[in-house]
Amino acid sequence: MQAYNTYTLATIGLTRYNWLMDYGQEALKRSKKLKGKLSMIVKDQLDSREKLSIYYTPGVAAVSSYVAEHENEARDYTWLNNNIAVVSDGSAVLGLGNIGPYGALPVMEGKAMIFKSFANIDAVPIVLSVHSADEIVAAVKAMAPSFGGINLEDIAAPICFEVEDRLKAELAIPVMHDDQHGTAIIVLAGLINSMKLTGRDLKDCRIVVVGAGAAGTAVIKLINKYAQPEILAVDSKGIIAPGRTDLNDEKKSLLAYTNKNAVEGSLEDAMMGADVFIGVSKANLLTPEMVKSMAKDPIIFAMANPAPEIMPDVAKAAGAKIIATGRSDFPNQINNALAFPGVFRGALDNRVGQITDEHKLAAAKVIAGLVETPSEDNIIPSVFDERLVPAIAKVIV
Repeated sequence: MQAYNTYTLATIGLTRYNWLMDYGQEALKRSKKLKGKLSMIVKDQLDSREKLSIYYTPGVAAVSSYVAEHENEARDYTWLNNNIAVVSDGSAVLGLGNIGPYGALPVMEGKAMIFKSFANIDAVPIVLSVHSADEIVAAVKAMAPSFGGINLEDIAAPICFEVEDRLKAELAIPVMHDDQHGTAIIVLAGLINSMKLTGRDLKDCRIVVVGAGAAGTAVIKLINKYAQPEILAVDSKGIIAPGRTDLNDEKKSLLAYTNKNAVEGSLEDAMMGADVFIGVSKANLLTPEMVKSMAKDPIIFAMANPAPEIMPDVAKAAGAKIIATGRSDFPNQINNALAFPGVFRGALDNRVGQITDEHKLAAAKVIAGLVETPSEDNIIPSVFDERLVPAIAKVIV
């Protein structure tokens, strides 16, 4: 462990997690050797004076003049047809919290690496040293002419909601906050196949969603759009209910989709008789006793990282039928990388100006359908499934 030097495990509060011991050393070593994960390539070589004259001066003047007069054709003459900005202010990096723009940069590089590896999209990591909604929106709008789409990442709630809504309204290119919608798409895909395995209809289920931040809010809204089941949202104070006086505007807005019967109480109360638990909160929040209080063949999506709300073996021992997490070392990984490459591939290829709820629903259905024979340990396709990106892209129209 000495290779961490002053950057100790204790510094980031992850001492107890074996995954960091297993992968952290290697990640540090490779990142330092490679000096990051990304580089830029050119599509033709500047190996002659003729090419230099064509691609730069004087030839480039003809292209610039044409594009200036025909802005709607810019994507036909520049890289706008195939590039995305991956934008973060580092205020809510998964598992690490508010670690700032420099801390966020390796994550954004990784996201860009996924875009290129799985969907051949040229993604550029952009980290911002501003944090208010006005500042983030202004920065993204200023750089937007350089990109064909905007993937927002790791921006804290509630600012992330305003930022995305404003950018979607003010830009003519696709914008998606992946922490919200990528998560929601994969959760819904997993639920669709879980219903098949347990003989349920999603509209008849009682679902408990723990975590009322960006991901939890998007999950609730997309599930409601798909099936309108009974949903209870739970935060650190208990069930989000009309009678509570401590709710901010974002949590109050969830009451339009949840808790139709104005139920009050704790997480323990919410879990009694529930069919589905969806956790986007923190480690070890769900107890075996809560799982045992659920309906027959309970479904557990425990997605807190790096440690889930309940470990799969513990949930299984308590009677869970289907268990999913956010981790790659357990079956059924709810991984945003299953969704966002295909969604943006389709948006770029089909010149989609805005990613809608209908696109998200279509993507979830396609992803679920790629698992031809679902099983308890196989409700989600692999991120390496070569059918994934083309299948999703086809329905983003």
